[in-house]
Amino acid sequence: MRLFLLLVCAIAGARSQCNPSPTQVVGSKAPAQICSGDLVFNEEFDVFDLGTWAHEKTAAGGGNWEFEIYINNRSNSFVKDSKLFIKPTLTADVYGEGFLSTGTLKLYGGAPADECTNPSDWGCERQGSAANLLNPVTSARIRTVDSFSFVYGKVEVKAKLPAGDWLWPAIWLLPRYNQYGGWPASGEIDLSEGRGNLNYIAPSGQNIGSELSSSTLHFGPFWPYNGYTHAHFEKNTPAGQGFDKDFHRFQLEWTEDHMQFSIDDEVIGTVAPGDGGFWELGEFGQQVGTVDNPWQYGNKMAPFDQPFYFVLNLACGGVNYYFPDDAQNPGGKPWLNTSPAASTDFWNGKNQWLPTWNLDVNNGESAAMQVDYIKVWAL
Repeated sequence: MRLFLLLVCAIAGARSQCNPSPTQVVGSKAPAQICSGDLVFNEEFDVFDLGTWAHEKTAAGGGNWEFEIYINNRSNSFVKDSKLFIKPTLTADVYGEGFLSTGTLKLYGGAPADECTNPSDWGCERQGSAANLLNPVTSARIRTVDSFSFVYGKVEVKAKLPAGDWLWPAIWLLPRYNQYGGWPASGEIDLSEGRGNLNYIAPSGQNIGSELSSSTLHFGPFWPYNGYTHAHFEKNTPAGQGFDKDFHRFQLEWTEDHMQFSIDDEVIGTVAPGDGGFWELGEFGQQVGTVDNPWQYGNKMAPFDQPFYFVLNLACGGVNYYFPDDAQNPGGKPWLNTSPAASTDFWNGKNQWLPTWNLDVNNGESAAMQVDYIKVWAL
């Protein structure tokens, strides 16, 4: 008993020496105390905890007129062998192909978990027509918006990206409170974005498909002013060793002075604003003249001086030029970014892209974004 009491006292003494940390955490999963170096978020996906991860339910996508519907369904988001899977399926497999051109998609619900989460761009209700088909793909987008948001810390996400033409996996963070206004004034942190195409080659000769992962900060006083070109970093794998082939560790060091992105401990880019902060970094004074700097009352890291939450999703296609028309893809690209009926063109070209998803092999797991763990340490 005496040995046990000594051990308890030693532990208590160690905690009494807690070194303060600039890391701050809010939400239902926030720890009661934060000491420097503490693991403040540890998601290992032993179970699919929907108290941590809330599903979005919308056809609005990410504002890019993407081709997916986001819902809460275990065909699209599930945990297996302590890994999270976010997998695409075909809307027609549930409703029938005729529904795409004649049906009415309604995503309302009475229970809190069934509410449509984004009504913009007819995200809660849409009517299909022969000219404009309903979203032909179903997928998932989950977030820790109520359970865990943080500012400053070290992040590591171990994940494997999907293989399949026109799939768009993303591991990213959004601001909990929009302290500085609507997007992009309050910022966005993209830890990893990718494309599922195995051989999608830009005019420069770069593989911009599954062999590329990009990390980006989005910030600006209002749309369309966005300084992301000053904070965008890319890494290509060796040929034939894309991010779909194995798990990689996507990392972020976020301090009161800088944000540093790494993959498998290799630094791919650092953003360290000067005293003029992100306003000066983005050169907005030269672009918008007398418009107020929205971050003038924050510190030099503003808007990245506020709590952000995690978002994990698998999108498909869209018309924001993320999938450029002039890149070369085996079998071509079935829609143009300027098409007024892009979703219809995409579906009509399914003989090009659907075989690349391999949905009939191993439950289609190669087309899923797989996440092994997410960890956040206090500074």
